[in-house]
Amino acid sequence: MGWLFSMGLLWLSVYLLFWRWYGGRPRPLGASEIERFIADLRACMPLEAQAEMVEQVHRVSHGDDGKAFVMHNLVRYRPQARYPAGHPLQSETSARRADQRYARAIIWPLLRHGSLPIFIARRSGGFVEPEGADPWHYVAMVRYRSRRDFLRFALHIERAGLTVHKWAAIEKTHIFPMQPLFSLFMLRSLVAGLWLALAVTAWALVRLLTPLLSAP
Repeated sequence: MGWLFSMGLLWLSVYLLFWRWYGGRPRPLGASEIERFIADLRACMPLEAQAEMVEQVHRVSHGDDGKAFVMHNLVRYRPQARYPAGHPLQSETSARRADQRYARAIIWPLLRHGSLPIFIARRSGGFVEPEGADPWHYVAMVRYRSRRDFLRFALHIERAGLTVHKWAAIEKTHIFPMQPLFSLFMLRSLVAGLWLALAVTAWALVRLLTPLLSAP
């Protein structure tokens, strides 16, 4: 039975590592921490964008409870990509390709900070639209482990120069945080169930094959 105990311990250890990565240690942002993020972002942003950045950081940090949240993104593409003069991709004309380049580049920074996209969909028609409504091209919802991790992610991509692809592609966007009231997306439970199913399957295979392998 020693191997069974070891298997159970391994299953529990891996799942606890996942739980730690996905859940983090919830604690609200402090005022001094917010100011450090602002100072770090100032250091890697052009002067003309800093005032808006400071306002956005204070807005997204207001009332932080330290818990996970979902960022809702509405996006409208430019007629064609617009990279800054002198950029190696200045000749790129496809806004979609520029946006795809950005999407590929941010996957690791998101995962590194316990965050991930949970829903992305293109617009496929119209229904109820108030006068003057923006013709959005797609919607994306990204789950962040916390506002702290969102700001860490934002700082990471600014330092790496990844946002150049985003703003080359996007003409207009509307981004705001949401706190789910009801959701069928329960990743921790799904991973626990899948990992348990794999463990039970492995145990059953070992029980089945042990007599066959030990037979003379």
